[in-house]
This record gives sequence, structure tokens and C-alpha cells, in this order.
Amino acid sequence: MKLKKSFYAREDVVQIAQDLLGKYLFTNFNNSLTGGIITETEAYIAITDRASHSFGGKRTARNEHMYADAGTAYVYICYGMHHLFNVVTNKKEIPDAVLIRAIHPTDGIDTMLRRRGMTEVKKNLAGGPGTVGVALGINKIHSGTDLLADRIWIEDKKFVVAQEKIKVSKRIGVEGAGEAAKYPFRFVLQI
Repeated sequence: MKLKKSFYAREDVVQIAQDLLGKYLFTNFNNSLTGGIITETEAYIAITDRASHSFGGKRTARNEHMYADAGTAYVYICYGMHHLFNVVTNKKEIPDAVLIRAIHPTDGIDTMLRRRGMTEVKKNLAGGPGTVGVALGINKIHSGTDLLADRIWIEDKKFVVAQEKIKVSKRIGVEGAGEAAKYPFRFVLQI
């Protein structure tokens, strides 16, 4: 079942980041369905989190979709080449977001392999935030996409997530964020 807006509209982005583990992220572009189980997420809290693009109320053309309704895609380019997919949560104008860092591919694997220029499934097919975007065909033009529609969406297929299979750690690549760099807001599901 596709996640409803109420799932995304909750106030606790850290809990949402954990709850997204085991859910299925799908894309359907040009009648090509691809997707997989979300296995790694990171939470970013609006305004007060130095690691967030919205820290201090910052609002730019780049991060405008963070301020959209819950259940909106926020896609930005990192290092000039990686298109990173985020899920906007909370209420409109409160820019909380969850970065989807990795998925375990389940659907459209041949398409994902082609997009990644690979010939066989390896852990890195969609094992990092940049490769998730490439494998699923997500790029900057998809920022602002409604996740309740039919191009990019997340489903709950009742995948059982055992708490002992979840690893919690600090986020990756935010070392310049001071104390916020140490927040335990990264969640990894071991499959």
C-alpha cells in the first residue's frame, strides 16, 4: 500500500527516518518500474540542525522544495554530479527531510543495471545516496514531485524490520556542522 500523507506529515523526522526502513521506494518513468527496499536513511531537522540545508531558516532556489507539503520529493545535486533524493516531512513551511541513502533493489533490476552501466548486481548498485538516484532514474527535475502520485512513491509492503537489525550512527558527510555532525540520525537496516 502506498504511504499516505499522514505518514509524512508527522512532526518527528527522526522517527520517520527510522520508520522508512523496510519500506519500498519506487519510480515509474517511461513505463519502466524500478524500486527496492529502503535500507539506509538520514534525518535532517528544520531550522535548528546545522547539517540541514534549511539551517537558520535558509531558503533558496535549491532548497525551496524542503518547505513544501509533507510527502514531496526534494532532490539536490551534490558535488556537481550526484542527484540525492529526500522525502519532505512535517507540515508545509517546516523544512524537515529524510535523505534516502540506500536501497536493496527488488524491481526493474535490469533497468537499474543499465542506468548504472553495470552487468551484474553488486552491493553498490543502489548502495549510496548518489547511486540510488542513478539506479532509480531520479534527478534534479524530480524535485517537487508529489510522492502520493505515480512517478515516485513509497509503499508499505509489510516487510518486518527487527530492531536488532537496525544500526544507528552519526550522519555521513556533515563534518562541518559542529555538534550536529554527531547527532545519531543515520539509520541502516541490515538485510
